[in-house]
Amino acid sequence: MAALTDLALPALRALPPEAAHRASLFALKLLPQGTVAADPSALAVRAWGRVFPNPVGLAAGYDKDAEVVDALFGFGFGFIEVGTVTPLPQSGNPKPRLFRLSEDGAAINRLGFNSQGIAAVARRLTSRNRSRGIVGVNIGRNKDTADPIADYEKGVAALAPYADYLAVNVSSPNTPGLRDMQRKAVLPEFIARLQSARAKATPRRPPPLLLKIAPDLEPQARNEIAEVSLFSGLDGLIVSNSTVTRPTSLKSAQAHEAGGLTGKPLFAPSTALLSEMYRLTGGRLPLIGVGGIASGADAYAKIRAGATLVQLYTALVYEGPGLVARIKADLVRLAARDGFKSIGEAIGAGLQ
Repeated sequence: MAALTDLALPALRALPPEAAHRASLFALKLLPQGTVAADPSALAVRAWGRVFPNPVGLAAGYDKDAEVVDALFGFGFGFIEVGTVTPLPQSGNPKPRLFRLSEDGAAINRLGFNSQGIAAVARRLTSRNRSRGIVGVNIGRNKDTADPIADYEKGVAALAPYADYLAVNVSSPNTPGLRDMQRKAVLPEFIARLQSARAKATPRRPPPLLLKIAPDLEPQARNEIAEVSLFSGLDGLIVSNSTVTRPTSLKSAQAHEAGGLTGKPLFAPSTALLSEMYRLTGGRLPLIGVGGIASGADAYAKIRAGATLVQLYTALVYEGPGLVARIKADLVRLAARDGFKSIGEAIGAGLQ
């Protein structure tokens, strides 16, 4: 299936970015669900009591409303993250709000949590084939909510029963005030309330609760997040979301657009933050490394910097889903080159 969809890339890139995104979702609904060969045992990674067949996942943002989850596993992902999901449906920011930076292997979005809402996503996750693979659910808040924390509680309560893990998005730059929830003054109560909502929704086997953080944090905020994460019993961090910075190296004409920058320019800063959070947490929390991965070498660098798992999205726009298989093959080769029997042995190896 990956080869077929790779062939469609030129046609998709001829469309405006958001129209191409919708077209790809429509096509996946029509195509038969693909199967892939079992991954080599050297790629298996254990986290949160679960075995991931490989560490390469699809980041939140593509399948926002859990429309094609089972089909996506046909590309060979080790896990899929859907969302961001808001309690009530909302349309997001005005269009155009998604821009390709082709010369930079990047994209800018200011989507603003466009979402069909938790009821629609819960309905689809209820009917999905859970044997297909591990699915995380990324939850957010509505733009005009009066009680942001209550919005996240609603997401946890509704979606925890269907999630293999929950990702709490407090780091998108496109919802006013959202990033303020990363502050130490807010985080302890915030995490505690979500843990309580999770316990009520899933008393027998609560899914891990992860926090997705921004790459633009000041040093003090990084220290505070690490400290709160450890003493609050948070289960992990996703490092990182898109950046509001604009490197001077950007060449594309649309580099000036407002929103979050993703893709290759995000690789270096997000990987630096990843290694710092691994150090600050003493390697005690599983980390998901995301930002700028476009090759097996990139994914391997994230793992050596402390990532237990990695995610990609923007590179798929330019390379197609066949990239997933190429990354996995490179990970096996690179781990063996460095004398590791499994990819898990390479986690944090670059920091020792």
